[in-house]
Amino acid sequence: MIFLGPIYNLLARIYATRINHFPLIKLFLIALDKTFFYFLIFAVLRLIWLLSVRRRRSIKSEACVWVLAFYVILVLMTTTFRNTYFPWQLSFNFHRPLSDINLVFMKETWKLLYAQSRVDFIYNSFGNILCFVPIGFLLPIVFSKKQTFLRVTLAGMCFSICIEILQFLLATGVSDIDDVFFNTCGTICGYLLYLIFKRMKQNF
Repeated sequence: MIFLGPIYNLLARIYATRINHFPLIKLFLIALDKTFFYFLIFAVLRLIWLLSVRRRRSIKSEACVWVLAFYVILVLMTTTFRNTYFPWQLSFNFHRPLSDINLVFMKETWKLLYAQSRVDFIYNSFGNILCFVPIGFLLPIVFSKKQTFLRVTLAGMCFSICIEILQFLLATGVSDIDDVFFNTCGTICGYLLYLIFKRMKQNF
């Protein structure tokens, strides 16, 4: 880790043997560390672009662009690019059998609920929903023109499908149709929150 190495080492010494799901904490800290690195690259490129254009967004809209960029990078680092730090370290597995993809709706989700751990069930279902709430909330703000419910929902679904494809090719996760479903539900929840926020803003 470039940024969070000392923090991780401290937490590992204290909690590695005390918390059963400490690998999840490790995964998140590594993903967050990589997110800081690539977000700095985005920040430099974005500032250069802002200096070169005449028409700029409002402060609120521009802030949402930065938040959305940080969010997208964090999601990708958490779900897809888990095993690598730099692009040249990527290794694609184009010869993986398609049978590794679960296309049976809710098969693995019910298995987690009844045959394995409820903690894993909550992490897989509600975690996937909460993970995509920001995209449903931020997309209508960042791309304010004609961002209808259908377009935002399709954008969230396509982003989720891209993640599942990359997980399959990079062998960094289980490609599951349930994840796409829960991610899409999260996008819808985020868009509904955006509508509520917009209505409250209009009333005040």
